Amino acid sequence: MSEHDIYSKIEQLVATEHKLRSLTEAGEIDPTDEKAQLASIEHALDQCWDLLRQRRARLDRGLNPDDAEVNSVEQVEHYLQ
Repeated sequence: MSEHDIYSKIEQLVATEHKLRSLTEAGEIDPTDEKAQLASIEHALDQCWDLLRQRRARLDRGLNPDDAEVNSVEQVEHYLQ
């Protein structure tokens, strides 16, 4: 996945997040459903940002950024901050 593809995915996820929030505010989606869907979107965004960081780290070390791989949600969500 290229950097451009990752940014496109991020934009798509953010647009979905905004639409979801708007639908909830309009009363078209139950807040409980919104919460579950938002959690899924946040996990996908975290994976995208992690993949971008991996690509940049590989570039900095002179390695091929295309060899970076998407880490699991479990791994990404348990990084030490």
